[in-house]
Amino acid sequence: MAGTKNLLLRLDPALAEQLAAVAEVEERPVSDVVREAIRSLVDQRRADDEFQRRLKATASSHRQVLRTLEADER
Repeated sequence: MAGTKNLLLRLDPALAEQLAAVAEVEERPVSDVVREAIRSLVDQRRADDEFQRRLKATASSHRQVLRTLEADER
């Protein structure tokens, strides 16, 4: 896959076994099942008002830190 990013994922052995079972039953690679789960989580967060509020608050604080650092460089 061009333009992809490799990630190292550590799972509890029991969860890894369950994941492998899901992939086997669905006759899909484990990586496809993991990508689907991650996509689902991201979609859930996009629709979660509380998460969006926290995301915006975090972004705001990062902007303030950047402004402070820029001022210190002058």
